[in-house]
Amino acid sequence: MAILQQQPGEALAGTGTLYIDLLVSRLSQSGDTPILRYEGRDTTAAELLAAIFRYARALADLDIARGSLVALFAPDSPDALAIRYATNLLGAGAVYLSVPPSPPIRAELVAQIDPVLLLVFPETAHLLPLEGVKVRVAAVGTEAAGASLRLDTLAASQPGDPLPSLALPDDLAVIVSSGGTTGVPKGSWRTFAAYTAMVHAPSPADRRQLVNGHLAYLSQVLVDVTLLGGGSVVLENSYDPGDTLAQIEAERITDLFLVEPQLFEVMDHPDLARRDLSSLRCLTHIGASAPPVLRRRARERFGAVLAHVYGASEMGLVSILPPAEYDLAHPGRLACAGRVQPGVEVRFRSDDGTLADPGEAGGIEVRSPAMAGGYRHRPAQQAAAFQDGWYRSGDLGFLDAAGYLHILGRAVDIIRIDGTMVSPTLVEETLCRLPDVRYAVTVVDQETGAWVAAVVPWPGLFVDRTKCLNAIAAQHGPAAVVILPLARVPLTEQGKPDREAIRQLGREAAAAQN
Repeated sequence: MAILQQQPGEALAGTGTLYIDLLVSRLSQSGDTPILRYEGRDTTAAELLAAIFRYARALADLDIARGSLVALFAPDSPDALAIRYATNLLGAGAVYLSVPPSPPIRAELVAQIDPVLLLVFPETAHLLPLEGVKVRVAAVGTEAAGASLRLDTLAASQPGDPLPSLALPDDLAVIVSSGGTTGVPKGSWRTFAAYTAMVHAPSPADRRQLVNGHLAYLSQVLVDVTLLGGGSVVLENSYDPGDTLAQIEAERITDLFLVEPQLFEVMDHPDLARRDLSSLRCLTHIGASAPPVLRRRARERFGAVLAHVYGASEMGLVSILPPAEYDLAHPGRLACAGRVQPGVEVRFRSDDGTLADPGEAGGIEVRSPAMAGGYRHRPAQQAAAFQDGWYRSGDLGFLDAAGYLHILGRAVDIIRIDGTMVSPTLVEETLCRLPDVRYAVTVVDQETGAWVAAVVPWPGLFVDRTKCLNAIAAQHGPAAVVILPLARVPLTEQGKPDREAIRQLGREAAAAQN
């Protein structure tokens, strides 16, 4: 089964080999086999490996070495991958930067991450803040304002002969950016040992993974897992529901990963019925806590290929509901996130600070060998989230009697009505059962204490606010709710619901109604 089935601790067991060494070995074995497809062109394993060695030599000439950190505003391209692998081969760390919309925040992000070298590409050169960035900047494939050199030109003059890996287990390997919708994104860091534990996972050699999310997030892990297993990756620089369906058909995609708003767009797209999706073996979704009514619709439309995972950039993969257990005959499973993975520990903390009793809901805390070590240069946030080897997720959940993990949502979005806990997922389930509603996302506005429910109708229909409010009151009791009809829920760069944007739109709607 080709989902992210990490076995924490297994990565260094037996071989004692780090992921970058495993990758070089795999690419050497694969030779002239095409492993990457980008903009209609295939890249073979031998071509990627030669590019890694050339970029490593060029980076070494720029004094990149163990202890260095290289940052990239990167497209989903073979060169971007080769540069990260080359950086890691030298024992240095790498980070694909997320892209906050504001140039000053991007400049602050670069300053916080504090790399020794920042790279831009033709697709990303416009993202470089021209003020406030004091780090050395290099361009790849283009001349760019603010860039002092061309790394690809330097690499082209280097030989593609093999180089030994200089990485050590405790060296900084990878930083993963957060979305940063309300400020400067955080970057969670991992050593080579921890990152190896994260990506050294079973993956079949015939896996063909579509990656159409930014490399700054989970996409880089999906690429690494696929290539380490001997599979191939189709790289796309953006997500579109119709294009996603077309790519599955044209490229015979076996594995696809979508955050839940994307999953629901794809499953409701008019092209779904006419596309040949027979190659698809596993469609994994993650991101928000999806209401069961939408998960049922997805399972009915895609068949027995759906999988659901729970995790985050800080804690890695925590639990999996694989296709074999994503079963319409067991409706309760459509409300869970599967079973906790071997080697991962999960506990739940009550509001009073004590650990919750078995089966009782509480704040989710995770410990795993694949967990991040903390946040790069964010000591206050690191101290709050990473405590005594555990990561405090901010999510509320519980384990049921059968051992399945249930995610109730962000703790800040849980409210009590007449003493009963009500989660965003429960409200979304109520709304999505209304015949006019295709999709809904609910958050709590901490300033007002009210729910804000972004509600998307089916094409040609409209949202009846009164019906929505009556349904919520009948199911959950009286609550302050702002119904926000939208043609499309605002999303973050990661494709997740933009919670802050929804709150702001809710405030504007409430003010207009008053």
